Amino acid sequence: MADANAFYSADPDGFIGSFTDDRLIAGISAVRYIGNFGFIGLYICFENYRGRGFGKRVWDAGMRHLAGRIVGLDGVPEQQENYARKGFVEAYKTIRWSGRVDPLGSSPEACSSISPHKLREIVAYDAQNFPGGREKFLGAWLQPPRQAIVVEHDGAITGYAVARRCHDGCKIGPLFADRLEDAKGLLNACVNLAPNETFHLDVPEMQTAFSRILEGHGMTPSFATARMYKGGKPRLDTKSVFAVTTLELG
Repeated sequence: MADANAFYSADPDGFIGSFTDDRLIAGISAVRYIGNFGFIGLYICFENYRGRGFGKRVWDAGMRHLAGRIVGLDGVPEQQENYARKGFVEAYKTIRWSGRVDPLGSSPEACSSISPHKLREIVAYDAQNFPGGREKFLGAWLQPPRQAIVVEHDGAITGYAVARRCHDGCKIGPLFADRLEDAKGLLNACVNLAPNETFHLDVPEMQTAFSRILEGHGMTPSFATARMYKGGKPRLDTKSVFAVTTLELG
């Protein structure tokens, strides 16, 4: 419900539109992150303007904005062949899990709200699990109305998650954790923020144990997208990625 300002802060030049008579008819986000990574999203054109080159114009402008970088996107099934022709290669699938989760008991003692003085540590931890630095984004993303939870052991951060309202229930993302137990604790803490709500998580397909936990809580998978990259695959160990942010699908 309140994603736009935080996402815009990541790269104000990365939001591109095609207009006619001052009306936005096609748009795309092409966000640069610190380092050599960028991400494409929000790529859409009004149906009655399709097939006339407006979508291609914003695509080309977005790719120019990300020139020289590894570029990622989440491709819906209908567009994956199109992205493959443009040079994007599938790395893995992300599956949307949704459902009304009963309260899971009290939150683990290791979990707590993220205070402002933890931002630098969270940014450093996030960089281990995301292909580029995103300090500006996180500076906004970890603020209300979103609720951010960190898990710590012996003073060291071992995971964090963000929960926020969406049009139907709540979305959790990202959810990064060093261990499955920490991921379960963060899920527990997030559910306790909004008991008896419907929750949604976009979970990489390799997180089979975590997916079984979600299934055990009554959540069900719906659609899947393909994480695809052009220009190489980021050097990133995805074992700590339990749910991704997926702003455009929130």
